[in-house]
Amino acid sequence: QVSLVESGGGSVQSGGSLTLTCVASGSGFVINNMAWHRQVPGKEREFVAVISHDEITRYGDSVNGRFIISRDKAKNRVSLQMNNLKPEDTAVYYCNVYGVGKQGSFGSWGQGTQVTVSS
Repeated sequence: QVSLVESGGGSVQSGGSLTLTCVASGSGFVINNMAWHRQVPGKEREFVAVISHDEITRYGDSVNGRFIISRDKAKNRVSLQMNNLKPEDTAVYYCNVYGVGKQGSFGSWGQGTQVTVSS
């Protein structure tokens, strides 16, 4: 069982920055991809960014050039640095990881952390 704990959400004014962090805990697993998604009430969950085990990154069109995803493999931690935030970035942000554990492949989601950007 892999559990994820997210932190770093909060409120910020337009143009500001926030950094989200997600730490995976458990035993006997190797994480491949680590990603962030976000969701606004009433809308589908949206892909934000992903980083592979080889630290190859990919971003959603709406955040490309403003957000930076990084990971610390030794600490099973992924971070999302969000710069030049806009009101439309307001959402609940979810950490998502895929890997291999004792019982085979797995995918886990965090509980989410709220990010609110005011104009």
